[in-house]
Amino acid sequence: MTTPPILLTGGTGTLGRHVLPLLRATGHDVRVLSRHPQPDPPQGDGARVEYVTGDLLKGEDGDGIQSAVDGTEIVLHLAGGPKGDEVATRNLVRAASRAGVRHLVLISVIAADRVPLGYFTSKLAAEEAVTASGLPWTVLRAAQFHDLLLTVVEKMAKLPVIPVPGLRLQPVDSREVAARLVELTLDKPAGLVPDLAGPKVYESADAIRAYLRVTGRKRPLLPVRMPGKAGRVYRADGNLSLDGTDLGTRTWEEFLESRFLTDAVPPRP
Repeated sequence: MTTPPILLTGGTGTLGRHVLPLLRATGHDVRVLSRHPQPDPPQGDGARVEYVTGDLLKGEDGDGIQSAVDGTEIVLHLAGGPKGDEVATRNLVRAASRAGVRHLVLISVIAADRVPLGYFTSKLAAEEAVTASGLPWTVLRAAQFHDLLLTVVEKMAKLPVIPVPGLRLQPVDSREVAARLVELTLDKPAGLVPDLAGPKVYESADAIRAYLRVTGRKRPLLPVRMPGKAGRVYRADGNLSLDGTDLGTRTWEEFLESRFLTDAVPPRP
């Protein structure tokens, strides 16, 4: 009897590019939902990958969402962006309910229920769409990825003076998040599982200095105070998960070395 494929959304993003080969290595066929047409990769022996096109933000029956979900029993939802996560997730949940999906897995962000900023509130609304769906579900909240932190720091380093908000960070390696998600996807629905964060907590200034050091740059740092309710949450470490958290192993420094140094240390498995 043929096992239904696993539906993966966001399979072409930072996290999805790590998840896809891991899922395929387990022997499961994978159907990847993308907004833009993608060529199917060379298949060879073993598990197959199929790309299908659909826009989760449209939510109409004819946009490819329902046909992507039909015939699957497990959905791993990674697709997301600066805004609209809750809309995309509601549309996916609606299609998954019609298809009788048996396990819906969502990636979210640590402190989705505490930080009063648009990205976090959108993630929380996406979680609520999943938990209220009536479908068996699993939600993993992760810290910000090294990749995202690098993008932010690189942009800040283009300024003659780098503004440094007074907050602490616990970045995590995206490949470790991918590995954990694959484990959860192939296991039974588990509800809200322990958060996944990196092995070290950094003052934001120290994280920036590590980047400047490894890239050989020099920039003065200017402390700034983050205003409002969000600032109070960050100053109280409300963006962190220090208890009941699973920790990755790859540090921010190791990530930077692997990106910028010719004699880079090999990534930990």
